[in-house]
Amino acid sequence: MSKKEIFNTEKAPAAIGPYNQAIKAGQTLYISGQIPLIPETMQLISAGVEDETHQVLQNVEAILQHAGYGFEDVVKTSIFLSSMDYFSTVNEVYAQYFKTNQPARECVAVKTLPKNVNVEISVIAWKAGE
Repeated sequence: MSKKEIFNTEKAPAAIGPYNQAIKAGQTLYISGQIPLIPETMQLISAGVEDETHQVLQNVEAILQHAGYGFEDVVKTSIFLSSMDYFSTVNEVYAQYFKTNQPARECVAVKTLPKNVNVEISVIAWKAGE
C-alpha cells in the first residue's frame, strides 16, 4: 500500500497558506490551485489575463514535472475566473498547453480569487502504476 507523498518545488510559487503545492495518493497527483505568481519573486503577473494564464500554466507545469508527470497525464482541471469575460482568452492559452487528449474540466466565475487575481487553475493528474 502506498502512502501519501508531498511535492513542493522552488520552480513554482511557494504556498501562501497551510497547504502543499501537490499531493500524490497512489498514482494520482492533486495540484493545488495556482495563481499567476512568479516563483522567483512571488510577485503577481498583472499584464492581463493572457499573461496571467500563461504564468498559471507554467506554474502547473513546474509542479507536474517535479512530480514526474506532464500535461498529457492531466485528467481533470478546474478553472476559476474573476469574470466570464475572460473565458475565450483563457481557452486560447489553455489550448496551447493541452494540445491533445484534453482533460475533463469545469470553468466557473467566482466573486474573488486569492490576491484578487483573474485566473486560478487546479489539476488532477494520473499515471498507470509502474
